[in-house]
Amino acid sequence: MTFCLGIKIKQGLVAIADTQIVKGAERLSKAKISLVDHNSQSLFIMTSGLRSVRDKTVIYTEEQLKDSAESCQRLYQVANIFGSQLRRVKNEDGAELSRGNLSFNLHAIIGGQLSDDPEPTMFYIYPEGNWIEATVDAPYFVIGRTPYCKPILDRLLHGDTNIQTAAGLGFLAFDATRTSVTDVDYPLDMIVYEATQQHLRQHRYSAESLKGLGQWWQQRLSTSVQEMPQDWLDPLFQNYPTLKLPKDETSS
Repeated sequence: MTFCLGIKIKQGLVAIADTQIVKGAERLSKAKISLVDHNSQSLFIMTSGLRSVRDKTVIYTEEQLKDSAESCQRLYQVANIFGSQLRRVKNEDGAELSRGNLSFNLHAIIGGQLSDDPEPTMFYIYPEGNWIEATVDAPYFVIGRTPYCKPILDRLLHGDTNIQTAAGLGFLAFDATRTSVTDVDYPLDMIVYEATQQHLRQHRYSAESLKGLGQWWQQRLSTSVQEMPQDWLDPLFQNYPTLKLPKDETSS
């Protein structure tokens, strides 16, 4: 499976993806973030779904961007191209995949800022090729293993969260997912795009490099549970009548 998270806040973008791929009894490590250069500007593409569909769609998109007579000035235009190439791949391979009992289930997140974009932006592309844009009141997209990270993000992530905190929340979202499932794991790829610098920075983290941070978070959680107020439990544990079982009338 996959964990890919894209965050849009006022200060820029954060993208996080695990690299683990499970094929039967095999466990492989492959990047799930692709960096694409267009007119000297970089954008990222993250995907969840069949690797064969992902590779073909990304290659088709890169070729279309390179060969197009008119360059893209807005990121939504790249999202349109990706969607059209995704539909192309479905037309080419969808029937055969279906006969092999494989679902055409590619989801993608595209982020960056092109020349006419007023600010960094991000899009979620569905398997049908249509898309939605990240907004201030919906500042993140997650694809792959989605349920485990949402409580952290929904509670603490907002459009005006600073970019360092957003990156930290992204790690906690990954850590919550990795703890609960076996098919999401290190190495962890992270990209940061600061609006003021308009440049993508990427780093890959190993399990060892973030071991101390994970232990710190585990200790904080344990301490918080121990320090949790308990007076609300008084009706259950103090001053309550002892329940008596009814007497069995048939017994002598």
